[in-house]
Amino acid sequence: MSRVTQIAWDDTVLPFQLDASDMRGRVARLDGVLEGILKQHDYPPMIEALVAEMALLTALIGQTVKLKWKLSLQVQGKGGGIRRIATDYYAPEKTGDPARIRAYASFDPDEITNADAFSQIGEGYFAILIDQGHGMQPYQGITPLRGGSLSACAEAYFAQSEQLPTQFSLSFGKSSEPGVAEHWRAGGIMLQHMPKASPLIADADGAGEDLNVSDMLDDDQEENWNRVLTLLGTVEDLELIGPSVSPADLLVRLFHEESPRVYDAQAIKFGCTCSEDRVRQSLSIYSAKDIKTMTTPEGRVTADCQFCGMHYDLDPATVGFEATKD
Repeated sequence: MSRVTQIAWDDTVLPFQLDASDMRGRVARLDGVLEGILKQHDYPPMIEALVAEMALLTALIGQTVKLKWKLSLQVQGKGGGIRRIATDYYAPEKTGDPARIRAYASFDPDEITNADAFSQIGEGYFAILIDQGHGMQPYQGITPLRGGSLSACAEAYFAQSEQLPTQFSLSFGKSSEPGVAEHWRAGGIMLQHMPKASPLIADADGAGEDLNVSDMLDDDQEENWNRVLTLLGTVEDLELIGPSVSPADLLVRLFHEESPRVYDAQAIKFGCTCSEDRVRQSLSIYSAKDIKTMTTPEGRVTADCQFCGMHYDLDPATVGFEATKD
């Protein structure tokens, strides 16, 4: 893809707060990030759209995690042609650095039909996992697939596991700007009522229940929430995804009466963490006998990264816990 100009707010997440209604949120625009993710694979358009939606959700949700943390979203399907969609968000190592996102989908091309994409995941679950670093217990929250879209699954997760009213408005598709090769773009807004506690650690009370807004907010809060959702409902796809309206201008257009306040935008880029050292580490638990069963007829041990497509070709004598040491 060749771009004539780089739009300043592409591949960023802009956090904001609505002071008058006690809400917070993020606006995300993805362009080169999606190109980095999708060019690694030859997905049919239906799968590309699901991966684009998942990557956009990951950017919006991931912006809340702390430096050096990792957030993963996973969709596991059963009974449909789409088996798995997985994304990782790597928070910056230090303030000012970009975050990194990677994603992939696993599916059976023979089972993919022209039916609605989400319905072809079948039964399964939507999961959010947070890795806080070495020595820390990972956090995991799971909710059944429901609501007809990945964004609806994410909203259900926050209601059940975090007891946070959450709403997404997303747009994604192929852009055909003049002078620019056709490519995927995505944009969206995430709104949440301000939490009573940490947004990443759920209160055990009520976890797993089907909660509605009335269960989570008092009457005044619910009135504010409904008013802001009405305003969000006026957003147009081109405002979310197009190159003409900046995220800050969009917030003023939608929520000027809610006293919007923006914070520093977080840059995002495509990035994979795979390496030959990591492959060797993953194989270090196997004996020479086990390694032999993984060896190709050509006498090599091979591995492919599902996220970026990198191919690793190794000498079997150099992997496993019995490998020859220099």
